[in-house]
Order: sequence, then C-alpha cells, then structure tokens
Amino acid sequence: MSLGLSCALFSVSTQAITVYTAGPGAMAKQLAAGFEKQTGTKVDVFQATTGKVMARLEAEQANPRADVLISASWDTAVDLQQKGWLLPYESPNAQQVPERFKTPYYVAQGISALGIVWNSKSGTPKPTDWQDLAQPAFKDKVTMPDPALSGASLDLVLGLQNAKKEAAWALFADLKANGMVISGPNAQALTPVLQGAKAAVFGAVDYVAYGSIASGESIEVIFPSSGTAIAPRPMMILKSSKQPDEAKAFIDYVLSPEGQEIVANAWLMPARADITGKRPDFSTLTLLPEATTDSAERSDVLSRLSALFR
Repeated sequence: MSLGLSCALFSVSTQAITVYTAGPGAMAKQLAAGFEKQTGTKVDVFQATTGKVMARLEAEQANPRADVLISASWDTAVDLQQKGWLLPYESPNAQQVPERFKTPYYVAQGISALGIVWNSKSGTPKPTDWQDLAQPAFKDKVTMPDPALSGASLDLVLGLQNAKKEAAWALFADLKANGMVISGPNAQALTPVLQGAKAAVFGAVDYVAYGSIASGESIEVIFPSSGTAIAPRPMMILKSSKQPDEAKAFIDYVLSPEGQEIVANAWLMPARADITGKRPDFSTLTLLPEATTDSAERSDVLSRLSALFR
C-alpha cells in the first residue's frame, strides 16, 4: 500500500505545472485553484514583482522550472519571443481578445492602467494631471513605484517620453525638486498614501488602488487629462516547458469566462471584450503613445531615471 501511495503522489507531481506571475497574488491563487478543480492538474505558483520574476527566470536557465509566465509588462513577452524562449500557442478562448492584446506567442491575461492615486483627506487640491504633482501643494508628498521593479511603471515613463520628449524629463526633474520619492514596487509606493504620510502616487497601478477603495480607503484613482499608459499583462508558455499540454490548458482556463471573471474581480480589465469589468475600460481613457519595444532604450530610460533620483 505504501508503494502504491508513493506512485500516486509521483504521478500527481509529474502532472503539475509551474506558473511564474507578477501580482496580484490572490488572483493567481484563485486561478490556480479553479484550474486544478476543473482539470485535476496541480499548479505551483511563484508570485512576485515583474523584476523579481524575470531575475528568477534568468537565474534558472540552466535548469528551467516555469511552464507559464505572466508578466505585468508587454515588453517582457516581446523580449522573450525575440530570444526564442517562447512556445507558440493561440488559445481558442482568445477569439474574443482584441487583436492588439494577442500574438501567436502570447496573449493578455488582463489589463491595468496607470494613474494618480490621491488621498482625498490629505488636505491637498485634487490633481487632474501629472504636472500638478510638481506644484508646491504637493511638496514632499508624492511617491512613485520604481520602474526597475514595476514593468507597468516603466511603460508609463516610456509613454511620457514618447509623448513629451525632453519635456517629460523636465517634468521628472520638477517632481524630484518637489520632493517626490521612488518607493519600491507598487504596494510600497501606495502604502504611505493610504496611511496619510503622503498625498499621492505618481503612476500607480490602478487595480491595487481600486481594491483598496473597495475596502473603504479614502483614495481616488485619477487618470490624467494629458494621457496615461495601459499595461496588458502577457501570458506565455516557455519553450522549455516539460508540460506543454497542461500549460496550454491553463492558458485556456484563464481566458475562459470563469477565468476572466476571476480577473475582473481582481479589478483588472478582462482581456476578453465580451466580459464586463468592474472599473473603467481602456477605451474610455486618453492614452499616451505606446511604449517602444527597443529593450536598449528601456535600459537607457531606467538608467537616466535612476541617475536623476539618486
């Protein structure tokens, strides 16, 4: 009997897939549980910021473990496809995903947007655009997620540069002079605003803030009048996957109506156009020009921003 149990456990283990994902963690657990209940295939989840997920992926290249990768930055998928790391797969459940959010190699899980998150009890005037946060009323009261850790935050910096050119860097210089601090990943930038120590986040990922609002926090999500960036979250299967069929089934589940409802309940925009979200859709927002896919330029932008805020 002991031998039979061991064999059974070994059988389950070999069917498990490993998913590396940038937050939100609770959504990842629900998707894994729903998939496991529907298929019987176990899902091992590693959840962290995009920067940490990519660092782990790179470190494991000699012995790759991830079957599916979900990033908060579209350019992550572009870069990995160019490296030849991805297995092509077009899920039948992606038919309702708009063309701009899918390729033969990757497809959006959901979409977030970047905005100003403002504490309405901070005693500061309600901002309407990015430049407002460089005004004296917000002296030493603004935080920003670190674009080196948040792919979505980097997309915003690139979008501002694409739209404003050197004026974008003049804006960041003004924000630095006004005391804005770069505060780590998204949650770390938002926490002092929730606590009242700061008044606003420059470029917060909106779904985190919507979740806090639903919990009763006195904050607002403001989409600047001059435009903002959206961040589709690409899902992809690694070519090194030892469980490609199960990995494909997981992508199918996330894009199923059940999976997309879980995405919507996490305050993200669903990837499928036929599933209704709980927050403003990207089509209602003024958007900045899309970020470049030139990874060298992304590196240059990160270096320039780091030098400015050092």
